Amino acid sequence: MGHVSDTKERLLGTALDLIYARSYAGVGVQELCEHARVKKGSFYHFFESKQDLVLAAIDRQWETGRARIFDVAFAKQLPPLARIERCFDLFYEFQCATKAETGKVQGCPFGNLALELSTQDRVIRQKVDRIFGEMMTYVEGALRDAVAAGDIPEQDVSRTAKALIAYKQGVMLLAKTRNDPEVMRELRGEFLRHLVGGKASLAGKR
Repeated sequence: MGHVSDTKERLLGTALDLIYARSYAGVGVQELCEHARVKKGSFYHFFESKQDLVLAAIDRQWETGRARIFDVAFAKQLPPLARIERCFDLFYEFQCATKAETGKVQGCPFGNLALELSTQDRVIRQKVDRIFGEMMTYVEGALRDAVAAGDIPEQDVSRTAKALIAYKQGVMLLAKTRNDPEVMRELRGEFLRHLVGGKASLAGKR
């Protein structure tokens, strides 16, 4: 039983590493099996296709990201806006560690898949969209608490959460394009400055 579990875990880990470092299209089943030291028969025992493996790997990536970034950043003992800042900080630290290890800023694994596959693979697109929705739920909670505390004006926190996640994705894409995680630290506070100071722009007309 342990061997079976280990085989599946190696496939998941290999998919996370190779596809994140390169792309979905750039990695085939044969290469996944070779890197995981798994025979193709074992691959198809656990997964019907590369898509099936990647869907499971996305779930695993989100479990890890939620535990290491979102649950930590959005802990209730932190002030509401500090939670959002902490989330940006943790993303920055992750990208710094990734560049130190690989020499490259690799960006958001979910954003990468969305950019590559959103017009090609409906199932993967919907999976990534669901994860973005769960990210927004964390942000909405912090924004709702910030409104209640008087830290920011009354507003549609759902719309603002969507804007913040979109901003984070854009900042990470720019950092990836420049291969420089410092872009993330440079732009870390811009959204919050607008959120607190640019009341008309964020709380304004629908």
